[in-house]
Amino acid sequence: MSSVTENVQEVLEDIKKYSIYPERVKLVAVTKYPIVTKEKLEELMKNGIFSFGENRVQVLEEKLELLGDEKDKIQWNFIGNLQKNKVKYIIDFIHMIHSINKLSLAEEVNKRAEKIGRVVDVLIEINLSGEDSKEGYELEEFYKDIPELVKLKNLNICGLMTMAPNTGDENLIRGSFKKLREIKDSVNNKFNNNLTELSMGMSGDYKIALEEGATIIRIGSKLYE
Repeated sequence: MSSVTENVQEVLEDIKKYSIYPERVKLVAVTKYPIVTKEKLEELMKNGIFSFGENRVQVLEEKLELLGDEKDKIQWNFIGNLQKNKVKYIIDFIHMIHSINKLSLAEEVNKRAEKIGRVVDVLIEINLSGEDSKEGYELEEFYKDIPELVKLKNLNICGLMTMAPNTGDENLIRGSFKKLREIKDSVNNKFNNNLTELSMGMSGDYKIALEEGATIIRIGSKLYE
């Protein structure tokens, strides 16, 4: 067995072991790394992994070219900071955008989706760490914008996304993930929404995220080491 296959199987076993509802969890394989060759992408697919995550539009376009006809098998997830002027390049095929972090971006995605008759699945990214290096809504601003966000008919707001604080303190990491789950529940109660997805947890902290209710984990380096 190659390392990619072994690593995928390890993560899938961890989902069963740590998640509070493993049947709901989706593994998004982050493919932004230069080491991720076509062969590694194909091996991911052989292991049943068809959800890929990219954080830059240009790199996503390169992956599309690299995969050729096989690209249509993939559910492409955009997980990075998305500039409004780049939306047009991905709007016709993107499966889910994890990183809606301001109302103006949401409106641009909605406008582009409406033009082509699509409803696009999106997640709202919230910055719970307060770190300047991380993107995402401040919580107060998110609550202020919710009434406008839910009016956007060509967006299907499925849930929330966050990145854990840059720390080795597992209590702080766990607290961040727990807080995101609590925000989801609060939004559903206050605004009669039906948010179901929590995109949280990466290679270094996905086990904690699973314990705290992650439904999507974004795994990169762990799959290729």
